[in-house]
Amino acid sequence: MSQFSKVYFIGIGGIGMSAIARYYKFKGYPVAGYDRTPSELTHALENEGIYVHYTDDPDYIPKDVASTLIVFTPAIPSDMKELVYVKEHGYTVVKRSRMLGELSKGQTCLAVAGTHGKTTTSTLVAHILTDCGAGCSAFLGGISKNYGTNLLMSQTPVMVAEADEFDRSFLQLHPAIAVITAMDPDHLDIYGTPEEYRKAFKAFASQVTRTVIAKQGLDITSSDTEAVILHYSYDDPAADYHARNIRTDELGHYIFDLVHPDGIIGDIRCGIPGWVNVENSVAAAAVCLCHGIRPADIKKGIGSFQGVKRRLDVHVGTPGLTYIDDYAHHPEELSSAISSIKAMYPGRKLTAVFQPHLYTRTRDFAEGFAAALSKVDKLILLDIYPAREEPIPGVSSEIIFDKVTAPEKVLLKKEELMDYLKDEPVDVLATFGAGNIDRFIEPITELLEERLKR
Repeated sequence: MSQFSKVYFIGIGGIGMSAIARYYKFKGYPVAGYDRTPSELTHALENEGIYVHYTDDPDYIPKDVASTLIVFTPAIPSDMKELVYVKEHGYTVVKRSRMLGELSKGQTCLAVAGTHGKTTTSTLVAHILTDCGAGCSAFLGGISKNYGTNLLMSQTPVMVAEADEFDRSFLQLHPAIAVITAMDPDHLDIYGTPEEYRKAFKAFASQVTRTVIAKQGLDITSSDTEAVILHYSYDDPAADYHARNIRTDELGHYIFDLVHPDGIIGDIRCGIPGWVNVENSVAAAAVCLCHGIRPADIKKGIGSFQGVKRRLDVHVGTPGLTYIDDYAHHPEELSSAISSIKAMYPGRKLTAVFQPHLYTRTRDFAEGFAAALSKVDKLILLDIYPAREEPIPGVSSEIIFDKVTAPEKVLLKKEELMDYLKDEPVDVLATFGAGNIDRFIEPITELLEERLKR
């Protein structure tokens, strides 16, 4: 890609796209791009000197075709005017996933794939390597709270990547070491069937050159890959890597001993709460041990990890009023997040606000969503965030709502949420979703902090 002197991004505000945009800006390229709506992330890019516009207009695209590289996300509709223009006018146009594959060449790639858990786990791997001085570059699927960014840069030829299965993106990577956290079907609009979805993970495993670290119970076998296969688990002693002697401290943070093939790392304290982060820490530690990081450095890194924005992210934390936000948008993620929160705050009333993401995902997993959301004490269910999709007849939030058996439930338009919450007594409030529900984090936080002053 060295023949290009500038890079233009279509869909620059996406979490994966913005990391690559930041990379090229860091390397000294003029970088610009389009996104549909302003966000905290696009504002951050603008503050870093990247020009972002919000109108679908080909006039913004640099006109020197030969020297301009166009990077786009498949989340952009195929009939979008800027995308049509660059394809018709001879630009070199590549998907985000191919760019990540190109950037990984010549480096030792440590990748984390899976339906859920991959953002926290990959960010923790990157933090451990950075914190101990081993170093890595990292392209992350969320904003690290330790570093305030989704891109880390290093001279060390090691790259940590979140390996995203959407649009089969992760098949552009050939990692040395890879974690597979889960293979629960998702993105069936892309894959068609759960079987095809799982086949893609097997194909990903086949591209790993040294070690596959699979969650205990996943169907990854020696017929799928020539790499060594190891297993990890929350607490299953049959797994190569697992936690034992799990307990909590007075602040609700988990402490555990990590059992691994060469011994035990005792008294690891998770820097972030939630039982699910014990499991994520076991996976991250397994990667780092396979990569040659010292046990003491792994223990220290897990302890100083501050987490990822929108992953069990506590915005208000008092004994009588708590607000947590989480990115969960798949039934299994929701179930894990809800059970983690209930374990963190036993005996307290949990009110959940959930915004379904995509019509196809709502259609395909309505029963799973309903089962997960039935575990809360009160559900506030919002209308579907469509993202890249057109409406599907008969598919709305109601197909989830009707199946939910929580003691209390209410169906709202997102425009009604803040007015509703003004008069709603809450104990533990959690917002969930991958759409634009994050726009409510600040106003909800302000509302609840104001309530605490009364």
